[in-house]
Parts: sequence; C-alpha cells; structure tokens
Amino acid sequence: MTALAVDALSGGYAAADHVVKGVSLAVAPGELLCVIGPNGAGKSTVLKLLTGLLRPRAGRVALDGRDVTGLSPRRMIEAGLVLVPQERNVFGTLTVEENLAMGCFLDPRRARARMAAVTERFPLLAERRRQAARTLSGGQRQILAMGQALMSEPRVLLLDEPTAGLSPKAADDLFALVRATAESGVAVLMVEQNALQAMQVSDRALVLVDGRNAHEGPAPALARDPEIRRLFLGGRGAGRMDASGTGRETQR
Repeated sequence: MTALAVDALSGGYAAADHVVKGVSLAVAPGELLCVIGPNGAGKSTVLKLLTGLLRPRAGRVALDGRDVTGLSPRRMIEAGLVLVPQERNVFGTLTVEENLAMGCFLDPRRARARMAAVTERFPLLAERRRQAARTLSGGQRQILAMGQALMSEPRVLLLDEPTAGLSPKAADDLFALVRATAESGVAVLMVEQNALQAMQVSDRALVLVDGRNAHEGPAPALARDPEIRRLFLGGRGAGRMDASGTGRETQR
C-alpha cells in the first residue's frame, strides 16, 4: 500500500506564483525516495505544500488512501505526516530530552514510552539528554530534529536538506540513520542537494526541473545514468547541483 500519494500538485507563495507545476510522486512504507534538482526547481516548496505550510492550488495529497489535501500543519501531523525543516528545527535553549518531549505534544502521556524508543534508535540522544540543543554539533542537531519528529510515530517523514552544512563524515552518518529509519517501516521523502550521496542510500529518486517531474526511477540506476550525471551531477560525479541545473561541479 502507498503511504503517501501526490497527484498533479501545484502551488507557490503568491496568488499568481506557481513554483510547483503539477508534481506527482508516491512513497510506500519502508521506502526512501529522494527528490533532487537544480536550485529553484521547487523541491522545498513541494514539502511546504504537503505539510500545509502552503495551500495547494491544484492536485491531491493522500495518506494511506485518505485525501488530506490542504489540511493545516497540525492536522497533517495528526494524520501521520511530519516535516523536519532545514533550519530552526530544534529549540536551542531546551535540553535534548525537552526537545524530544516537544515532539509528543499531541499526546504528552506517551512521551516517556516514545522517548525510550527514540533514544534506543539514536543512542547519541540518550547520552546527551541533559545537554542544551544549542551546544550540539550540526550533525547532532539534525539527529535530534529527526528524533523529535519520530516522537509522534509518523507514517511519513519528510526531510528538507538534512545534510546541508554538514561535514562529509557527519553527512554519511546522517544518511545511514535516514536509511535505517526507512527500513524500520517509515515512508521517507527526502529533499537533498547532495544528490549523488542521496541516491546511493535511496530506493528511488525523483528529479524536479522548473517545478515539474523530469526524471524518476530506481535511485542506483539514475545515479549511473550518463545523461543524469551530465545534467545534474557533473561529469566527474559531483554531489551537488549548480543553480542553473547544468551540472557544473560545485564545492560542498
């Protein structure tokens, strides 16, 4: 069964603005789908439309077959879809433990049991549970943000640029945790600029260009496709895409 199904989704930030122009995708339980594309392709806007941060102008969003198009962010969380944004995704002045508890705001009575499950999955969070989130490294904060999101037991987890600004080692570690999260049965939709690495850990990949589906298929096959590498990854296998989508190699 498909956990998340999106059909011809369109929308943007202003009345006449259509950043996303009919995107369709599907993610099954236990599957990791990465969405890549040049800057300005509409990747992060898709996530905002899915979570209710922006209201879709057209299209349909379904969770486990139920139409949830246009629900508020809170209602989306209640329905089982949670977003980890790229920035400001933890409360810096709160401890790790307090941040995790915030992830269970819909049902605080379950916070203790959920915290035990999440810290078992991410032992680092147990080790740093009394540490203020602002004192964590970038990679550790991203792990905390994922842990906070998983406190509500989502069926679908959305990740917006989870490795942005991380060192190569921290990015590798985070990708491994994302992969393990998908394998636990959660449907994961990950937007990433670190395209080559993202495809190496994903089941399938969707390439967006100008707010539309451009290419889709098994991630390993797309990563090897000479045309995809030329257009989006660079001839030498660069991991990031430039703003024009021409595939020039850029520094991480």
